[in-house]
Amino acid sequence: MMNGGLVMDKETAAFLIRAKRATYAGKGAEAAPSRPCSHDLIYREGGLTYIDSYLGGDRFAGEEALWRDGVPFWSMNYCGRVIGEDFSGDFLKEALKNVPEDMPYRGPEKYSEGDHDYSCEVSGNSEWFQGREVICLRGAVIYECFFHGGMIK
Repeated sequence: MMNGGLVMDKETAAFLIRAKRATYAGKGAEAAPSRPCSHDLIYREGGLTYIDSYLGGDRFAGEEALWRDGVPFWSMNYCGRVIGEDFSGDFLKEALKNVPEDMPYRGPEKYSEGDHDYSCEVSGNSEWFQGREVICLRGAVIYECFFHGGMIK
């Protein structure tokens, strides 16, 4: 069920997309870890800051968050795992680079390359949402990630 339409303003959504493409999806450099063994990625423009911090590798959990002038206002938690052979982190990053403007959470509804297929289902909007993304290799699920989040007050 795709129902993840935008509520955050277009400028903020555009910033979030630029941040995602410049950090994990774009193979951006990691910042100093904020917690033991964490992977932290930070992107800033003017008064806006994006931080993605996650733990793990083949099994992982993390959080992306946005701040305006030092005040947090949006967050998304995610947890996923590799569950099959021939998982490609590069394929996942390519899919995530195609995050749609009207649903700036993970990747597009559908993305394919070769034998790999990515799909993402979202319900809600940037105010309050949840979703699941999967990667299939020749029809078999080899990766899954659940995510949820929304605006912070």
